[in-house]
Amino acid sequence: MLNQIRVLRLANFIAPAAMAMLALSAHATDVSLVGLYSGKALVVIDGGRPQSIPVGATGPQGVKLLAIEDGAAQFLVDGRRHRLIVGQHAVSAGNDAREAASVSLTADSSGHFFTVGTVNGAPMRFLVDTGATLIAMGKTDADHANIDYRKGEPGMSMTANGPTRVWKVTLNSVRVGDVMLNQVDAAVHEQDLPIVLLGMSFLNRMEMKREGQTMTLKKRY
Repeated sequence: MLNQIRVLRLANFIAPAAMAMLALSAHATDVSLVGLYSGKALVVIDGGRPQSIPVGATGPQGVKLLAIEDGAAQFLVDGRRHRLIVGQHAVSAGNDAREAASVSLTADSSGHFFTVGTVNGAPMRFLVDTGATLIAMGKTDADHANIDYRKGEPGMSMTANGPTRVWKVTLNSVRVGDVMLNQVDAAVHEQDLPIVLLGMSFLNRMEMKREGQTMTLKKRY
């Protein structure tokens, strides 16, 4: 069902220490809800580190938590109200919101494109892999992103270590830089993977352009 994960691409999974999160443009605020507890919401804002905001308080980028009720949180983001449940996100954009979002990546010395982003609001490290049919991740990363993968479609995949069980799931959101996609297919492996493979279920929705060591991904839909 799933493309074989190629051995060569699994050989270099240690990202450079200097790798930093690609920021959203100054004209957009992205808020992902990753947890609710004791009158507070645990959020990721613009791909930063998870942090809690108490009801009535205002966090970074002016994000205000208005209320928590019925398992959901009400936020005020850039003057607009958003109701989110865990795993959902909201993007409040300025006048340039109609412009297609894009992100530029730089290849490492081996020609691989590593980057960072989020899955369901949880920070992740990615390797761009055009040979992978779907986004592929291990069980620990899936747990980190609150993915109930055992309810997904079961299957088998061939890896460098032989066949392994996988589950096909749909991710609520995947973000890399300014690019945010919703409802993206992925495969969760029974064994852990050193990094999340950014496969064609994400890349097929991009315009991909490479010039030398730079790859630009521009959102198509």
